[in-house]
Amino acid sequence: MTIAAAIESRTAEGTAWSTASRIGSVDILDNLSQAEKVWRGLEDQQFSTPYQRFDFLEPWQRQVGAREEVLPFIVVAYDAERRPLLLLPLALGHKRGVRAACFMGGKHATFNMALWDRDFAASATAADINALMSAIRERSAADVMALTQQPLRWRDLANPMALLPNQASANDCPLLTMVPSAAPAMLIGNSFRRRLKGKERKLQTLSGYRHHVATTDAEIGRLLDWYFAVKPLRMAEQKLPNVFAEPGVEDFIRGACMAPLAGGSHVIDIHALECDKEVIAIFAGVADGYRFSMMFNTYTVSDNSRYSPGLILIRNIIDHYAGCGYRALDFGIGSDDYKRLFCKSDEPIFDSFIPLSPRGKVAAAAMSGINRAKHLVKHNQTLFHMAQKLRSALR
Repeated sequence: MTIAAAIESRTAEGTAWSTASRIGSVDILDNLSQAEKVWRGLEDQQFSTPYQRFDFLEPWQRQVGAREEVLPFIVVAYDAERRPLLLLPLALGHKRGVRAACFMGGKHATFNMALWDRDFAASATAADINALMSAIRERSAADVMALTQQPLRWRDLANPMALLPNQASANDCPLLTMVPSAAPAMLIGNSFRRRLKGKERKLQTLSGYRHHVATTDAEIGRLLDWYFAVKPLRMAEQKLPNVFAEPGVEDFIRGACMAPLAGGSHVIDIHALECDKEVIAIFAGVADGYRFSMMFNTYTVSDNSRYSPGLILIRNIIDHYAGCGYRALDFGIGSDDYKRLFCKSDEPIFDSFIPLSPRGKVAAAAMSGINRAKHLVKHNQTLFHMAQKLRSALR
């Protein structure tokens, strides 16, 4: 039986699972349109990250996931009255010889979560999560669930999925917390601000120098045209593969940047530093009124790159969102040096590898071991430098 047929045969309403759990039934859907109404309703509860928005993951699945031959594997749990309790936005594909269910969004989502009914999430128990896993295991087309990069907490609530066996994610995510009405020096120290202002004086002599958030389709299209021309040059300098050249990725990014949200923002917002003659730097990310999470960035290849335009733009972005009352800002996965100039802490994130079949037990153990090894290398400077040298030699 193909994966598609296996999923399709399991989209019917589930049965009652356990009297100790509030989960009364579970559906597994292979079509986003079937889940859209429930999905958007749970979005309104705001206990999921912006990376789980329907308008982020639907174009990802259509433009990227379909090309990677992964199928929607959307798990929806209800209570006894068929009120939605949670939705797991997963995609099913083959990974290391097994059928693996992973979060939609792939490498483009910094954080992965279920979308939760907030009241249910606040009181969810191990019995609830075990009932969910039992339902998936009994009726699933998957061998293993590889649930990576999940935050331990989101906003003011614990993530109930942390009740499953888990381990620290391989990579860190640098985090800046922002106290409402905090003085600018509490966000970025005065000495660092003075250094950036000294560099910025060179840029301020440029005609039309400004920081802004792209709002019109014309602005967004122009900035993305520049980005997709310059980013490959920067990645080649670092001897890194151009992930934006992978099939469907540029179409996904363009679509999400153009997709409007209520209030005038977009599914992905673009911040730009530019003058009349050129774009100097951009940072793009997702926002939800509480946190801004950076996704991708680059800066000019002209002589203006000497004045640290990326750092200046980050300062502007931090001040912008602090002024909007945001409580946090993160720089995405990876502890690059520039991130540590602004962030002194990390967002705790975890991975869970859950076997769903006998073959999945072997796969889950292997995936867990590989991620533990990656975590060890990333957090040991000697091993990390050795890995970087080996990677460079292989390239």
